[in-house]
Amino acid sequence: MGLSEIVKTLQEANLMITLPKEVYEVMTEHAKKEYPQEACGFVVGKNGRAEYFLPLKNIDRSSVTYSMDPKEQIRAFKKIEEDKQELLGIFHSHVASQAYPSQTDRKMAFYPEVSYLIVSLADMEKPDLKSYRIVNDGVTPEEVVIQ
Repeated sequence: MGLSEIVKTLQEANLMITLPKEVYEVMTEHAKKEYPQEACGFVVGKNGRAEYFLPLKNIDRSSVTYSMDPKEQIRAFKKIEEDKQELLGIFHSHVASQAYPSQTDRKMAFYPEVSYLIVSLADMEKPDLKSYRIVNDGVTPEEVVIQ
């Protein structure tokens, strides 16, 4: 499927990702644990429904950027394949800003077919999780359902 077909599919799709409450809690706890650095990881599942979250190390060790450890990424992709699951989303935290993709986030969005989930910890007591599809620097909000 070419990039233009992916863009059309995403535009026509009802964009939504479903997270079991336990997956949401693991993601937000990972973000809080890594604070004041950005946290990151993979959301794994099938058909738009997450089954589990794989936390990954932010090798930038930064409060404004993240880069996933390449060795951990390879191990994560092998686990996803062994479990017969799919990479549904790429997760990271913003420690002080809103849950919206920064220019760097948009530039580094190499997987147009996955969701980009961002949790803002600007209010640590009420983490704000949002999800987006990012294609060619275009940002489309996606509904997040927590069950």
